[in-house]
Amino acid sequence: MAVKRETVTFTTLSKEIKSGKFRNIYVLQGEEPYYIDHLQQLIIDTALTEDQRDFNLSLFYGNTANVREVVSTCCQYPAFSQYKVVVVREAQLIPKQPGHKNDLDILASYAEKPLASTILVICHKGETLKSKPFTEALKANKTGVVFDSKKVREGRDLESLIVNYASSLGCNIDTKATSMLADHIGTDIARMFSELDKLSILAEDKNITPLLIERNIGISKDFNNFELEDALSKRDAVKALRIVDYFERNPKNNPPVVSVGMLFNFFSGVLLAATARDKSPQAVMNLVGTRSEWRARKFIDTTRMYNTRSLVNIIGYLRECDTRSKGIGSRQDAYALLKELIYKILHA
Repeated sequence: MAVKRETVTFTTLSKEIKSGKFRNIYVLQGEEPYYIDHLQQLIIDTALTEDQRDFNLSLFYGNTANVREVVSTCCQYPAFSQYKVVVVREAQLIPKQPGHKNDLDILASYAEKPLASTILVICHKGETLKSKPFTEALKANKTGVVFDSKKVREGRDLESLIVNYASSLGCNIDTKATSMLADHIGTDIARMFSELDKLSILAEDKNITPLLIERNIGISKDFNNFELEDALSKRDAVKALRIVDYFERNPKNNPPVVSVGMLFNFFSGVLLAATARDKSPQAVMNLVGTRSEWRARKFIDTTRMYNTRSLVNIIGYLRECDTRSKGIGSRQDAYALLKELIYKILHA
């Protein structure tokens, strides 16, 4: 019977490491490099002082690493320290040795009985680690943990990430502030967390607000995609066109492609709500895949402003605008296309 792998998140694993609770072996794998780099450095910084690193930190790099040497190093006791930390970076580049399908298979025997004073960190970027003997030994003996560093997608995943990270900093962040950060920064996780770290220090009463973001990151709390979405949900033509004019005057922070993508996600949710049999907030939350009851209620409220046929047409307008903005069938300026799109939505 297969052993079920432990499920961990970046936040829970970070808290565990910061508290000084270390695993013998960490496998950090996946497409998002930020989490892998951050966690391996956090392990080093927490387990060893600067003075202890000269004798107790061993770094190996995939393209030159010899796994037998890694195992030998792991079996050495620390000097003047509680722990010895062995880090294999870029493990996906480790060359295969004769007689092994995957050189990391050699780690299987070590994973069965690792040295208690050694912390081994395997950083495997871009894909999952393909060494069945090693990962099965790791799971069967419960001597380590496998963390999947998944690429964050825009939309619900990104918004949940922002809320959860703010919470881990002891802060609350409202829906509008979350949307402002998601639209402005996107999936640049390193920058996102850096900005949230800064905001958490500046936030009074640990509340990250749109005004705090406007003052410290330079995003307008009145002219952003969240407000554009809100204006369209209420068919407020004056407000919507005023926001698009602001975007055109400030193109650096307001690319039309981001607005079109955001509006597509929003009106797709509204269309799902409009065609749902059960239009209760909880049912819409489950249907759309959001944890926010407030968000679900907004979808429901917007269905009172647009009928199903209008919503289907709007999805078509959004697809057409996205295609034309990429130069297919049109040479119009991107902001001219956005204005045309907003007009069509308001009159759908």
